Amino acid sequence: MRLAETLVRLLTLIARLGAGLAFAVLIVTVLVQVVGRSTGQSPVWTEELTRFALLYLVAFGAGLSLRTGDLVNVDVISESLPGKLPWILRLVAAAATAALALYLLPHAWKYVTIGQMQTAPALGIRMTWAHLTVFILLAGLALFGLLRCVAMLSGAEDGTPVKPAEEE
Repeated sequence: MRLAETLVRLLTLIARLGAGLAFAVLIVTVLVQVVGRSTGQSPVWTEELTRFALLYLVAFGAGLSLRTGDLVNVDVISESLPGKLPWILRLVAAAATAALALYLLPHAWKYVTIGQMQTAPALGIRMTWAHLTVFILLAGLALFGLLRCVAMLSGAEDGTPVKPAEEE
């Protein structure tokens, strides 16, 4: 197996585990919240933890969505074009996504560091952990966008979305 394929599989696994863990935390927290409300003893921290879990779910899922084609796309137009144009548009879109995400990464990191000066009111944790989701989201988009560009230019992929094996 080539190094690039191994890297893609590893990044996909990390993103899936992150999204899965965030979803599990979201489910458990909402369950605690619902049970608590029915007994009149709903913990105040559940609202905040639910928001944080949702942020992490989106952060880890964005890169995966780019890879699987689940992000908003205009492929109805681009795929109807003649010849090599659809391939070129997919490459330009992946490169533009990666470039924008890479440009924003240092700014996102500054945003993360600002969180050290703030604390979440209910959980009492540093807001760095909430702000980190923006960095993770951009890093995932940049990595998966760059990997798509490399795969397209090397001929390993044509740039069309890659569905997970269980969806085929």
